[in-house]
Amino acid sequence: MKILFIINEAPYGSEKTYNALRMANEYGRNHPEVEVRIFLMADAVSCALKGQDTPNGYYNIERMLKLALTKNAKISLCTTCANARGVDESMLIEGVTMGSINQIGNWVIECDRVLVF
Repeated sequence: MKILFIINEAPYGSEKTYNALRMANEYGRNHPEVEVRIFLMADAVSCALKGQDTPNGYYNIERMLKLALTKNAKISLCTTCANARGVDESMLIEGVTMGSINQIGNWVIECDRVLVF
């Protein structure tokens, strides 16, 4: 089974991104047969920025994405959305790729489930 998580929300200020990544990492941890894909759009492109510094005891989206990558998740973000926010590839967590609307379209077709946050 393949599951695609489409995330639109900024990394902090709402718990939608946090909950999406909790679910994605749960699949990676307890269902290794499930292929997880994560596509970051709109304000969610900032989730993939390296060097996030959060207070002790507070969740950290960078660490959550890195965990997903260690569980073989594929993570990509919208290049158009990134460009609009001044984000380039050098600013990204290692393993996250720049993607396109064509890529997300293909992922939607290839995946058995699509969850949008």
